[in-house]
Amino acid sequence: QVQLVESGGGLVQAGGSLRLSCAASGRTSTYTMAWFRQAPGKEREFVAAITPSGTTYYRDSVKGRFTISREYAKNTVYLQMNSLKPEDTAVYSCAGRSQGTTLYSAQYAYWGQGTQVTISS
Repeated sequence: QVQLVESGGGLVQAGGSLRLSCAASGRTSTYTMAWFRQAPGKEREFVAAITPSGTTYYRDSVKGRFTISREYAKNTVYLQMNSLKPEDTAVYSCAGRSQGTTLYSAQYAYWGQGTQVTISS
């Protein structure tokens, strides 16, 4: 059973940066790992994903500002977020999927508890 624990959220001003971390309890080197976010009153949305080979995917609104990466030795996935905007405010959750890559949250079996990111204007 894989368990995911996020950290690194917080309150920053617009234009600032944050780095989120997602530490996995099990071996996830063969998993596609992703970040999703959910703002109040909105549906959960895909943010970024990284495959076992290191291929990355991003939603259009974060391209050029966010970077997803993984450190296999630590079973950890990161989301570096730069040039943050108030519309990035949400609970960010890490997710893992053992086979294949998808942008759909319902197809990820493993989830963390989420970490709050708040961007002030």
